[in-house]
Amino acid sequence: MNFTGKSLLITGGTGSLGKALTKHILDNHSEIRRLIIFSRDEQKQFVMAQEFPIEKFPQIRFFIGDVRDKDRLIRAFKGVDYVIHAAAMKHVHLAEYNPEECIKTNIGGAQNVVDACFDTNVEGVVALSTDKACAPINLYGATKLTSDKLFVAANNIKGDSPIRFSVVRYGNVMGSNGSVIPFFINKKKEGSLPITDPEMTRFNISLQGGVDMVMHALKNAWGGEIYVPKIPSYRIMDVAEAIGPECQKPVVGIRPGEKVHEEMITPSDSFYTYDLGKYYAILPATHNWVIEDFTSTFNAKKVSPNFSYNSGDNQEWESVESLRDLIKEHVDPTFKV
Repeated sequence: MNFTGKSLLITGGTGSLGKALTKHILDNHSEIRRLIIFSRDEQKQFVMAQEFPIEKFPQIRFFIGDVRDKDRLIRAFKGVDYVIHAAAMKHVHLAEYNPEECIKTNIGGAQNVVDACFDTNVEGVVALSTDKACAPINLYGATKLTSDKLFVAANNIKGDSPIRFSVVRYGNVMGSNGSVIPFFINKKKEGSLPITDPEMTRFNISLQGGVDMVMHALKNAWGGEIYVPKIPSYRIMDVAEAIGPECQKPVVGIRPGEKVHEEMITPSDSFYTYDLGKYYAILPATHNWVIEDFTSTFNAKKVSPNFSYNSGDNQEWESVESLRDLIKEHVDPTFKV
């Protein structure tokens, strides 16, 4: 993708994926005119500015703001060509306890981003989703499903604007803030790794895998796609064994709103789902382009009826050994068993 003369803004840009996207773009697209980090936490912006100093990266800008504030978004989006929407309240149990706050950020904030994009001259938008948005049983997942619907439907009202809205949906990002691997590494010092359910499985994607998927959508989306990566699963007991084989592993029970297995594509989605090779794409039921043109351009193959994709029935699995290698590569280079 060529960013020459272009500006890109990342909402929630101080988060794990936001920082990984920032590094990737600055390392690989030095031709970009501006890269704007939009977030509400001034301390995180202060720390991130030390990692990406403007003296070394003159393209970078830090913009304090909240996606709940549409006027601030409109101000930030002036002159912006592309938006990556990564801002969200994401902790399942905190969303269950603070539902109104989650709704304000994840749904109201998503609609504000859509509106602000229409009110400015943004060309392309990629919104980050989650496996928990698929057949949700918790509030976080329900708000992210709603967010997905808002971004997909935004393509229906764009008129003659060239803007394209798309969504990327993936599983647990290895090593991201608040995820299980850094949590277990920290708990290992206490000699005990709490297990919610011994049968629990999750999809696993690296930060770079998440970055690659966002960049793919930014470059290739026609508008309305929900992209899903083909990625392995892991068993929570294998994660615990990989990190602390000598630790006790008490079963503490599932937290409010948790699933034993996560889904990313349901049988109901299968009627709109296409295999693109590296990714699946759930296409919108209503679109303003020709489906045959899409399938021929991307060599897309429709999945079989009642196809589903969940972490418990996955065909590809991480082992204890592969998890240890991935932890060293993506989370902690000094990690030792």
